[in-house]
Amino acid sequence: MSLRDFGLLALVCLFWASNNIVSKYVIATLGVPPLFYAAVRFAIVALAVFPWLFPMPRPAWRLVTVALLMGGGNFALLFMGLQTATPSAVAVVSQVGVPITTLLSMLMLGERIRWRRAVGITLTLAGALLVMWEPGGFAVSPGLMFIVAAAFAGSLGAVMMKQMEGVKPLQFQAWVGLASVAPLALLSAVFEPGQVEAGLRAGWQFWVGVVYSALVISVGAHTLYYGLIQRYEANLISPLTLMTPLATIALGVAILGDPFGLRMAIGTAVALAGVLIIALRRNQVMPLLLAVWNRSQ
Repeated sequence: MSLRDFGLLALVCLFWASNNIVSKYVIATLGVPPLFYAAVRFAIVALAVFPWLFPMPRPAWRLVTVALLMGGGNFALLFMGLQTATPSAVAVVSQVGVPITTLLSMLMLGERIRWRRAVGITLTLAGALLVMWEPGGFAVSPGLMFIVAAAFAGSLGAVMMKQMEGVKPLQFQAWVGLASVAPLALLSAVFEPGQVEAGLRAGWQFWVGVVYSALVISVGAHTLYYGLIQRYEANLISPLTLMTPLATIALGVAILGDPFGLRMAIGTAVALAGVLIIALRRNQVMPLLLAVWNRSQ
């Protein structure tokens, strides 16, 4: 990989990492409801990439299902988790999406899991559980449970996406945005009364945050990532994207004051070691999965 392209990948990972910080600030500090935030974000994405919407890839039902899983479902659950969970913990626990995708690939795509990847799965899950562990026992944090649910939605969508062909990145982004807006807006109207007023009270900071999240992260960084995937082997790109959770933790500690003790450090090291082992093994959906989760970081 050239120094220029490595720099681009590092920049993409930094942008992805910053998104958790921005989203946490908008949702937890400014008080913008998470479903409303996700709906506005995807409305902006849909408008920005609308020219790439047609022709509609087939089958239509699979495209819409994948768009909802990897778009509205994934991000809504992520933002709901960020209401109470720290970005640092989210960055580690979200890595469970990697072993979940590997297992789903085995069930749905017929991939075989050998002992090295099984070790990686075990380490990733063990590291995530260690991060969720409290001195008094295992803490079932509602926020982190939302993150696990988001990981499953993104993983299932990634595997189903692999069963489709000929869908270009910006075209997929357009359908993700279009398919996600209406369900998220409806859910927000039902479960988040006063959401529009909350967004207006948040003022310009909310709009800067949501535009940054939609255009810089979902459209810009994601498109750059796919360009790199097309030029280099997935087994080279995928491990390098582990810069994203590391940068997320660093930014969370530096900007938001996230706690980062010995238990968190060990859990992070174990989980990322497991992800690295999985990423270095040949896998049909690993590049797509890491794009999905890193884009949401």
